[in-house]
Amino acid sequence: MVLPVGISFYIFQGLGYVIDVYRGEIKAERDFFLYAAFLSFFPQLVAGPIERADRLMPQFREEHRYDRREVNSNLILMLWGLFMKMVIADRAAIFVDAVYNNYTNFTGWILVIATVIFAFQIYCDFAGYSLIAMGAAGVMGFRLMENFKSPYCAKGIREFWARWHISLTGWFRDYVYIPLGGNRHGKARKYFNTLIVFFCSGLWHGANWSFVLWGVLNGLFIVLEEIFHDLGVRLRHGNVTNKHSVIKDLLHTMFTFLLVDFTWIFFRANNVKEAVSIIGRMRFLDDFYVFYGNTIHNYVMDRYSFLALLISILLLMIVDICHNRGIHFRVSIAKMNLPVRWVLYIGLIMSILIFGVWGPGFDETAFIYFQF
Repeated sequence: MVLPVGISFYIFQGLGYVIDVYRGEIKAERDFFLYAAFLSFFPQLVAGPIERADRLMPQFREEHRYDRREVNSNLILMLWGLFMKMVIADRAAIFVDAVYNNYTNFTGWILVIATVIFAFQIYCDFAGYSLIAMGAAGVMGFRLMENFKSPYCAKGIREFWARWHISLTGWFRDYVYIPLGGNRHGKARKYFNTLIVFFCSGLWHGANWSFVLWGVLNGLFIVLEEIFHDLGVRLRHGNVTNKHSVIKDLLHTMFTFLLVDFTWIFFRANNVKEAVSIIGRMRFLDDFYVFYGNTIHNYVMDRYSFLALLISILLLMIVDICHNRGIHFRVSIAKMNLPVRWVLYIGLIMSILIFGVWGPGFDETAFIYFQF
């Protein structure tokens, strides 16, 4: 009863508008229906991205004409979002829920595998929805901001948060971090402001200490990353220039993923005690037998479901790596011949129908970020 009511994505969008008007950065909108359309725009109403008034509101004044190429491009975006959600996230949820809801029955590698899979579950669940929202808006001629940019390709925690849930990260930066002083009052104040922002982010996700600890850990990792970076720069001063290395970048990316995935344990667990218990049980990594025969499948899911999940995650990683290198498949597909394009369309649709989790008994409210 003491919690604020309705602190969700659309509230943040409305707050951004009010604050921008107060600051004089935009003029107050006098058309009530246009403002109502901005605040309740259905593609991104429930789970973002959080749009700014100066970006989205003028689009309601524009005349939107049918553009076949734009419609096709955005339908592909929606299809890929559905693939991420139904094929990867919902299938991953079967594995993760079976392990985390009965974590006392597991130790070692099963818990590690479930935690890694959860990292892809929450990514595909949320990014998949964001892509569906972008595609649905794009079909009508509206342009929503990109909310995820291959976050697991990041080479540091700060870079990860520049790629993950970009609209929320930007909101906290502009309306919490900068008003607190940002980086204008020395290093110590900058680090304190960073921790405050991530504390608020954790608390926004839920009134549970596990969410708060998840946020604080991410803030702490960013602070430590910057401290060690500054120390490394001073140590290298006057020495040979730090050269670019593919191996070094790969190691940084893997280390970043491990740190992020560690924090996801607190996000997924029901409370801090449960998260600590799961971490404690992970230290027993002597159960290598789970990788042989049908052991892992007997514990959690059948062989073919697990194989379909692994292949889908591999496909996602390939697409994200290409995206990170500036290769956009929507653009490439649009340049292909009509028969080739339709083969790809039908193939993607069939993969969703065959490998997606849906039908009787499926929880259609299972978008993770619908609860926030």
